Amino acid sequence: MRLNAFADVSLRAMMVLAAAPDGNLLTTQSIANAVGTPYNHVSKAMARLRELGMIDVERGRNGGSRLSAVGHTATVGQLLRLLNTRADPADCHTLNGECPLINECRLRGALARAREAFYRELDPLVIAELPSFRQMAPVFAMIGLRPGL
Repeated sequence: MRLNAFADVSLRAMMVLAAAPDGNLLTTQSIANAVGTPYNHVSKAMARLRELGMIDVERGRNGGSRLSAVGHTATVGQLLRLLNTRADPADCHTLNGECPLINECRLRGALARAREAFYRELDPLVIAELPSFRQMAPVFAMIGLRPGL
């Protein structure tokens, strides 16, 4: 199963925030630089993560984002379920309307079960526990932070 780009950026942003030295707020621009993704994409991901309660945001000159209490315990499976905007894993519509095979279709149910199995496999992975010092040290050096792992 493949992650959509929005979920990928959101997960990477959460990992960077999880690894940030204690007390450091990270700007959206610094997160964009850290994950190698355009600012606009990261900005949209950060807005959604805030809506979901995964991050806390402080505005102002010295503002930025950090993981919230919910974000510190969120799992990969949990976040992907929240970010999945597609209710049906199969595209059951054609240019002419619904797929002609939709009546009594067993594929849609099988695909939904497979997607849930994918999420269940990721449920034990707490996002905040994923980043390592070796992984994040060069990233933080690049954006001018001392790694605090």
